[in-house]
Amino acid sequence: MNIFNNVGFSLSYVVIGGGGAGGSAGGSANGGGGGAGGYRTNSGTSGGGVAAEGALGLPLGLYVLTVGAGGAQAGGGLQGGSGNPSLFSNILSFAGGGGGGGGTRAGKDGGSGGGSANGSAVGSGTTAQGFAGGSGASLAEGGGGGGAGEAGNTDGSLFGGDGVASSITGSSVTRAGGGAGGSNGGTAPIGGDGGGGSGGYPGAGPSAGSANTGSGGGGGGNIQYTSGQFGAAGGSGVIIFSLPTQATATFSAGVTQTSAVVGGNRVYTVTATSTTSETVTIS
Repeated sequence: MNIFNNVGFSLSYVVIGGGGAGGSAGGSANGGGGGAGGYRTNSGTSGGGVAAEGALGLPLGLYVLTVGAGGAQAGGGLQGGSGNPSLFSNILSFAGGGGGGGGTRAGKDGGSGGGSANGSAVGSGTTAQGFAGGSGASLAEGGGGGGAGEAGNTDGSLFGGDGVASSITGSSVTRAGGGAGGSNGGTAPIGGDGGGGSGGYPGAGPSAGSANTGSGGGGGGNIQYTSGQFGAAGGSGVIIFSLPTQATATFSAGVTQTSAVVGGNRVYTVTATSTTSETVTIS
């Protein structure tokens, strides 16, 4: 569906919050992966967790833009930080949940939930924005973070949940994958499609969620049960919207954005805002 303003212009959008950081290993347990940021859209996607929004009747005028930062890593044995919400007008995208830390710490709730550590509770996702994290059922593995398209651990233990593909920019791009859980095994746990960070293991530390995808960071792994890695940071969010080429979008200072013509529309991709009060004026 499209949003129609009061002079007949149509607006389509994808708004993704910042992803959660992976949890840090500690107490002999591996950290859970960070959950993806909440995913809001009214444009075409493929993925079971995200629902298209109805028409909002957006009029011409000035609207606030905020691109949510990814969650920050935390110290040993602690939960990863949650990501920050993204905002376009009254379209709010919830932040991704941080991954569960070591020991008995749970994954945090969010747009998509963080994975747990050592059988603790998983983080819940938000209806129509993302899925829950997966459970780290043993000391040897952290649960994968939830993605916008599926729950953590759907594709196997430690795996981050996959994100959702959208063609708003003219080609199909997957975003908002969950971070993988940490491991003390011999291979890197795999983050969810769409930018989810890989989990830490004895060969390497975890990787951060990809920037401007709202993906979760990987959980920290234990090295021979003695040296715990910190979880990796979540990826920053993004705001993408499309207007007919006869419309004009004027941005305030402090907005980082690019645009391209796709068919009869101009698609704007906002990758950063310097504060929480940057704006765009649509005329």
